[in-house]
Amino acid sequence: MMITRAFRWCLAFLSAIAICAWTASPVAAANKVVIVQTNSAGDNVHIIDPETNKVIGEIEGIEVNHGAAIAPDGSRIYVSNESLSTLDVVDAQTLKVIKKVPLSGHPNNLAVGRDGKRVYVGIIQAPGGVDVIDTASLQRVKTLPTKGTIHNAYVTPDGKYVVAGSIVGKTINVFDAATETPAWTLELDLGIRPMTFSSNPDGSTKWLFTQLTGLNGFAVVDFATHKEIRRIQHPDLPPGRSTVPEGSDPSHGMAVTPDNKTLVVCSRLNNALYSYSLPDLKVTGTAFLGGKGAGWVTLTPDGKKAYVANPVTDDVSVVDVASMKEIALIPVGYVPKRNTTGTLQMTTPTSRTPRSR
Repeated sequence: MMITRAFRWCLAFLSAIAICAWTASPVAAANKVVIVQTNSAGDNVHIIDPETNKVIGEIEGIEVNHGAAIAPDGSRIYVSNESLSTLDVVDAQTLKVIKKVPLSGHPNNLAVGRDGKRVYVGIIQAPGGVDVIDTASLQRVKTLPTKGTIHNAYVTPDGKYVVAGSIVGKTINVFDAATETPAWTLELDLGIRPMTFSSNPDGSTKWLFTQLTGLNGFAVVDFATHKEIRRIQHPDLPPGRSTVPEGSDPSHGMAVTPDNKTLVVCSRLNNALYSYSLPDLKVTGTAFLGGKGAGWVTLTPDGKKAYVANPVTDDVSVVDVASMKEIALIPVGYVPKRNTTGTLQMTTPTSRTPRSR
């Protein structure tokens, strides 16, 4: 009996040594490219891994979330909260809301400055404008006045300008980002919907592309001359395909690949993503989508994959840009709206490592 007890005690002692020798390392922050997908009819935001096309994280507790932007250093996610009219600040490692910044009115989409010091939130509630939030103090410091209420706010690829589009005002409002003062305004004949930009070889903004209310296509604006130079209509549907009666704008969501060679544009009406060559603006491909709604699109940093939010079917289509084929369909939340791409400082468990004795 004494021998048996001694043997058991010895085994327990050796097991304790083994456990001490192999301990799990604490979670470590790792930079990871992600797609952030808002869900406008829910209270959650999904984080998608573009390597696996799986949801790997979820932000909870933001009712009627609209737009999202990722801080350049990957430390935060900024989300416009329609239910409370706040800018919700999310810690990238915990995916928890750490601050709700009161806004001047009901928000729509937003953008973050290239240096990360400012967040610009479009205010759709009259009189409108662009709220400017200082990211150090997390306070609203001013509202940039616009001609009409604002649906979407952007920062140009070179970081030099803040651009805001008004549906009711039918205006593109451009501000100098350094001085936060008006630079120029362009009024068109239709309401301004989503926008995106192409660049010159020196990095300056070449063209501004904008979708317009009621147009199944887009307009092209020369950024230097502030003039519309072209208007494009998407192709007609081929025989056997029918339009999607989604009850909203026929074309909503667009992006330019990082090499400035391709423009991808959503057509809600045709339930498709079109690719156009730049600078000649010829249709080079069409991806008819498995999901429905085609309401917004973001690209991976290499421009190889496009992620299209489908608000009708509550999913995200993944499109290979080279072949213009849908390669995956990712379930998300209720009525996915805006999405964005960026690098987050996410916490991930490291592998078990030996510990010195």
